[in-house]
Amino acid sequence: MYIKEICLEGFKSYATRTVVPGFDPFFNAITGLNGSGKSNILDSICFVLGITNLQQVRAANLQELVYKQGQAGITKATVSIIFDNSDRSRSPLGYEDHSEITVTRQIIHNIEDLRQSIEDKAIAVQKSEEGAADLKKRVEDLSKSLEEHEREHQAVLAGKSSDNEEKCLEDQLGDAKVAVGAAETELKQLKTKISHCEKELGEKTRQLMSKRVEAVDVENELNSRTKGVEKVKIELESLPCKEGQMEALQKDRASELELIQKLKDGVRDLLAQIANVQFTYCDPVKNFDRSKVKGVVAKLIKVKDSSTMTALEVTAGGKLFNVVVDSENTGKQLLQNGDLRRRVTIIPLNKIQPNTVPPRVQQAAIRLVGKENAKLALSLVGYDKELESAMEYVFGATFVCKTTDAAKEVAFNREICTHSVTLEGDIFQPSGLLTGGSRRGGGDVLRQLHDLAEAESKLAEHQKRLSEIEVKIADLLPLQKKFMDLKSQLELKMHDLSLFQNRAEKNEHHKLAEMVKSIEQELEQAKSAVKEKQILCEKHVSTVLELEKSIRDHDNNREGRLKDLERKIKATKAQMQSTSKDLKGHENERERFVMEREAVIQEQSSLESQLASLRMQINNLSLEVQEQVAKVDSLKKNRDQLQSELNSIRIKMKECDSQISSILKEQQNLQHKLSDLKLERKKLENEVKQMEREQKDCSTKVDKLIEKHAWIATEWQLFGRGGTDYDFVSRDPHKAREELEKLQAEQSSLEKRVNKKVMAMFEKAEDEHNDLMSKKNTVENDKSKIKKTIEELDEKKKETLKVTWVKVNNDFGSIFSTLLPGTMAKLEPPEGCSFLDGLEVRVAFGGVWKQSLSELSGGQRSLLALSLILALLLFKPAPLYILDEVDAALDLSHTQNIGRMIKAHFPHSQFIVVSLKEGMFNNANVLFRTKFVDGVSTVQRTVASKPSR
Repeated sequence: MYIKEICLEGFKSYATRTVVPGFDPFFNAITGLNGSGKSNILDSICFVLGITNLQQVRAANLQELVYKQGQAGITKATVSIIFDNSDRSRSPLGYEDHSEITVTRQIIHNIEDLRQSIEDKAIAVQKSEEGAADLKKRVEDLSKSLEEHEREHQAVLAGKSSDNEEKCLEDQLGDAKVAVGAAETELKQLKTKISHCEKELGEKTRQLMSKRVEAVDVENELNSRTKGVEKVKIELESLPCKEGQMEALQKDRASELELIQKLKDGVRDLLAQIANVQFTYCDPVKNFDRSKVKGVVAKLIKVKDSSTMTALEVTAGGKLFNVVVDSENTGKQLLQNGDLRRRVTIIPLNKIQPNTVPPRVQQAAIRLVGKENAKLALSLVGYDKELESAMEYVFGATFVCKTTDAAKEVAFNREICTHSVTLEGDIFQPSGLLTGGSRRGGGDVLRQLHDLAEAESKLAEHQKRLSEIEVKIADLLPLQKKFMDLKSQLELKMHDLSLFQNRAEKNEHHKLAEMVKSIEQELEQAKSAVKEKQILCEKHVSTVLELEKSIRDHDNNREGRLKDLERKIKATKAQMQSTSKDLKGHENERERFVMEREAVIQEQSSLESQLASLRMQINNLSLEVQEQVAKVDSLKKNRDQLQSELNSIRIKMKECDSQISSILKEQQNLQHKLSDLKLERKKLENEVKQMEREQKDCSTKVDKLIEKHAWIATEWQLFGRGGTDYDFVSRDPHKAREELEKLQAEQSSLEKRVNKKVMAMFEKAEDEHNDLMSKKNTVENDKSKIKKTIEELDEKKKETLKVTWVKVNNDFGSIFSTLLPGTMAKLEPPEGCSFLDGLEVRVAFGGVWKQSLSELSGGQRSLLALSLILALLLFKPAPLYILDEVDAALDLSHTQNIGRMIKAHFPHSQFIVVSLKEGMFNNANVLFRTKFVDGVSTVQRTVASKPSR
């Protein structure tokens, strides 16, 4: 895969869309004057490929990559690279079916500025429209004024009034006199109506006064009934009981009862789960003081940190269920007469001997692992002061540690040497005994007690609230009854008042009062109408007088008015022309603003659509990146897991080695003991066999004697009798007794020295020996496999390093010889060392090897460094290399050699080189020349006559 084409638009010095086509798959060069934009092409490649360090593309932020930072109307920078992917063997994973791959990256210069520009344009358009509207209105006003002046001018010419273009002054005078007559007629009619209303009002008022007594009685009755209603309202409002209060309390009571029942069920379930913690007993004596029995240890403590519950439960162990009492006498009474239902251990406070860690040891533990990593179990629980000795007995001799390492340090350190427990419940004892592993339900008892305490607290809280509600309901019941009675009274009185008001309204006095009120209103309206008509009549009379005067003065002022009107018409026309010109300018400016706004809006919509598609691409790429990161993390975890397994196997192997050595020592001791026991057993077996043989011989001899000598059976009873042939006195039996005792003593001494269980012990020792030998063989096999694996890995590492060294060394020498003919270079180990210890750079000129690189010139050292870098890159070649003026410090001959070297040693990679020297770019297959024209970079492509690989 190689770069086929680059398209730049708005990127750095490339303001307009610039396509750089036809990249050669192998060797491309870019040249041009300083500042013409040749390095910007390399920057664009780095930009598209996702560079994050912007200093490498000579920018402080992404906005600097936009042409003139967006100040020249270009608001985005876009770079697209088309990769040729026709070679399926070198395609990226998942893109084998695509012959071309296009990668685009774009920067939009502050879209918020674009939106602000749109808003500014909209404001300018609005202001322009408002100005145009004002000018239009002014033009319309001037037009109306002009028309009025022209009409008045024509009217003056025709002898008409300027106030009315349709009638002459005489006609207007006649109309005004008719209007005066009509106004006077209406005025007379209104005065007649007023006199009639006044007459009727007096009559109705007299009738109303005659009904006054009846009206006063009705009014008094109405006031009385109204006061009764107000009195009941005041009594109702003065009650502390409000409407709906009882229903709300009853609703709260029902919800509290339901919640209390649920909490009771929960407490009951928790009590069933921790039945072992419940301690029930009967009073051992009459009038027994139950305060002497403090309770079970588990219920007497309060855990400060819930994360330590498992460790504290393991620390306390069975002591967690011990019962604390004040003295041993109380304990005896409970055990003898307390009718206990289960076996219990009692802790008397006056006799218990607390076992606590000395302060010196506590300080040592804190110094060793830190205050947060090791805490005395006693400090993690709360309790009453009187229970201190019992709590020290249960929790005072153990440290609770955060980590396994801290627990080991505390348990096995000689200065501390104290029991320790981890938060997971693993126990470390100074004797070396470790207890741990799976601990299902660790800390359940303390956690259940904690939950029980919370549940009981909530239950007590809600029971208290229920009691308060019950008290409120009880207090409210009498008030509620009174409230309901008053409410009923109020409803009855209001209904009665409403009926009485309806009857009063149908009364004759009420009707007369309404009629009087209506006549008074009509009279007021007539009087106000009389005033208006009088004013109108006076106005018409004034108009008649003015018209008569105008008729008299018309002939005298006609010429002056005509000149004045002509002057006004001329001024108005001039103002209209000026205003029309301004209006036209405003309309042109508005159209320009509208067009600019539409262009900006169109650009914004285009940019937003591009931004949306880019965000979608970013999201897709982010998902792919997350997947790849997850894969990398998984591989890292697998590597770490394998590394940890390898480390654990090595640790296990070391432990096995020490175990094997101890087993071998024990085996040697057992073998010595076994050989001694075998020897002793053999001796004893020989003695037993000898005795058995002698016994058998004696028995056989006796049988033979009896069989041979029949008289023995008949004379057996005579053996040992005196005076017989079998008198043993005469035959010295003492010697025989001494010999017998001697033999018996020898037998008893042998019984003390000979272990009768030696055979069973021997078999057991032999089984243990065989088991140890089997374990030893297993460990040795594992050890050999691990050693073999390590040796194989070391061998592979050596082979890989050797292959890498040989390959890089050959390429290093070849590249350096190409860059600097007549020289040689190599990488070799220091004298007396192997290539695994390190490599040194050696250089030879004319077959003479230099002792130090300081003998080389600056240019030679630059070529040497470049050769080494390219040799390392050549070990695993990349598909693309970018070189930016690497030949700047070299002379022309060396520059030519770099071009030859690239063509010779990198046939499968694409090079894009920026250079100012002909020796470099003349070797390129394709040459791009950049120019800077009118502030914008351009690119021209040139193909070499004979492109080569």
